[in-house]
Amino acid sequence: MPEAPALELVCPAGSLPALRAAVDNGADAVYLGLRDGLNARNFPGLNFTLEDVHRGIEYAHGRGVRVFVALNVYPQPSRWPAATAAVDAAAAAGADAVILADPGLLAYAAERHPQLDRHLSVQASASNWRALEFYRQRFGVRRAVLPRVLSLAQVRRIIERVKLEIEVFGFGSLCIMVEGRCALSAHVTGESPNTHGVCSPAHAVRWQELPQGREVRLSGVLIDAFAPGEPAGYPTLCKGRFEVLGTRMHALEEPTSLSVLEVLPQLLAAGVSALKVEGRQRSPAYVAQVTRALRLALDSARRDQARYRAPSASAAALDRLAEGHTHTLGAYSRPWH
Repeated sequence: MPEAPALELVCPAGSLPALRAAVDNGADAVYLGLRDGLNARNFPGLNFTLEDVHRGIEYAHGRGVRVFVALNVYPQPSRWPAATAAVDAAAAAGADAVILADPGLLAYAAERHPQLDRHLSVQASASNWRALEFYRQRFGVRRAVLPRVLSLAQVRRIIERVKLEIEVFGFGSLCIMVEGRCALSAHVTGESPNTHGVCSPAHAVRWQELPQGREVRLSGVLIDAFAPGEPAGYPTLCKGRFEVLGTRMHALEEPTSLSVLEVLPQLLAAGVSALKVEGRQRSPAYVAQVTRALRLALDSARRDQARYRAPSASAAALDRLAEGHTHTLGAYSRPWH
């Protein structure tokens, strides 16, 4: 089983080609989900069959890269047998860890597969040290992924107080909701992302081509309209454009991406164990470019934290791939803390 480096670069794999792209471009670990509706990227055509899980783990382990299996929804009673079977399958396939949020599944994994590392998903919304210590003591969690609502100072204080590896997000789309507490999509579609594994489920999305452009609706609710030739990403309610006091605007949140290139030395100094890239719904080409850019930047920061400057090649690559072509430090940057 491959060992984790000092600051592990954890990259997304929504498919076997994406896994290979991450491994070949410098990921230390990859995370994936099964095609069972039990992970937080439950889209048609995405995720892994059991056969592909075995092939992916063999490919990654053969190159010294670890593999984590995400089972991070809160399964309803009818899905409980499928959820426990997925934990069993991850263990049997030789996964290095399972990423879980549901306390029942954490308890099941700890009892049935004590040798399998348990990582606390960001979907658990554990954002203070007492909650994190509870999961460690009760379920033997080894690592926790922090929600993207904490400042660097808060991350640092958590690391000082808990006996856990701490993983933070380093690049990818942002959302105004605290992970694990999203209600907007459920309000319109009737399906909670935390139980059904997807925001804006594909069956609820409708595109309509009109002479003046393209409209997109979610369960019949118009959430955006695009002029001819205007780029249109996957629609989510929080990033829709609405008329407010006669002005059409991103009323809730403008599309943007989190990027921590500027603060990599601070994350290293704080003792962060892993840097996570969001994007299992992204293409293999996207995964390859992001992984390569962050690998270059991380290696540069490790060599000389004091003189580190974000490599121009990494910054340019991530700027091109950022949602809305803009990036932010998000909650990490709170100078008053």
